[in-house]
Amino acid sequence: MICAKEITFNYKNKPLFKDLTLNLESGNIIGLFGKNGSGKTSLLKLLTGLLKPNEGSFKVDSFTPFNRYPDFLEEIHFVSEEIYQPNLTLKKYIKLYAPFYKNFDASKMQRILEEFELKESYKLQQISFGQKKKFMIAFALSTNCKYLFLDEPTNGLDIPSKSTFRKVLVNSIDENQLVIISTHQVKDIENLIDDIVILNNGKIALHKDIDSISKKIQFKSVANTTNYEDIIYKEKSLEGYKVMLPVKGNTETKIDLELLFNAVVSDKNINL
Repeated sequence: MICAKEITFNYKNKPLFKDLTLNLESGNIIGLFGKNGSGKTSLLKLLTGLLKPNEGSFKVDSFTPFNRYPDFLEEIHFVSEEIYQPNLTLKKYIKLYAPFYKNFDASKMQRILEEFELKESYKLQQISFGQKKKFMIAFALSTNCKYLFLDEPTNGLDIPSKSTFRKVLVNSIDENQLVIISTHQVKDIENLIDDIVILNNGKIALHKDIDSISKKIQFKSVANTTNYEDIIYKEKSLEGYKVMLPVKGNTETKIDLELLFNAVVSDKNINL
């Protein structure tokens, strides 16, 4: 379990988070969303101990992340948006870094490499950005870490690779793991996530599970809004309007994550 309590954090002497509180349970895939500069990457780095909060406390299980104890590090893995790796073959990289993770699964690694059409003989500095990203995702999933943080994992991936990523992720994690995916590419992960966390103005603007949102709000495309008096939020679209409405009866719909995000970070008072 991850517990962040009243976190204050300044980035380059400017306040980023103020009294941020967040609790996350294992066994979920979390979608982490926010505007540019809202602190998504900083939050992931705070969770992994790469940054230290100015005030407040972080606990990942019984560990304080910034202490970076070995028992903590072998259960957590962070795939950064920015990829830099030494000039090693994939095989050499695996041989050097796999021993740091007690639950590393070499057979899983091989399976995912095949799914991503990567060969162990490839050199990291001679392959494309997308191939590097796929390799780092494959390695991360193969660690079987309890906590897995992915920052913009689908950036640099082509359409077939994005599809493979979704399939590989679902098939590679279990109910004891907690996965946080930070991304602007909402469509790439909308069918994967269990919970939504939205950062806005230094705080958690929304933290809800998909099921509870679906039971409370329905998402529709309508030609006009004349016949709807109970609209929670609306946006112009090519078809007319995209709207959020209260659920009535058994009228649950698929969540439009982009519309939900825009509603939450709008200046309007949206009570979800």
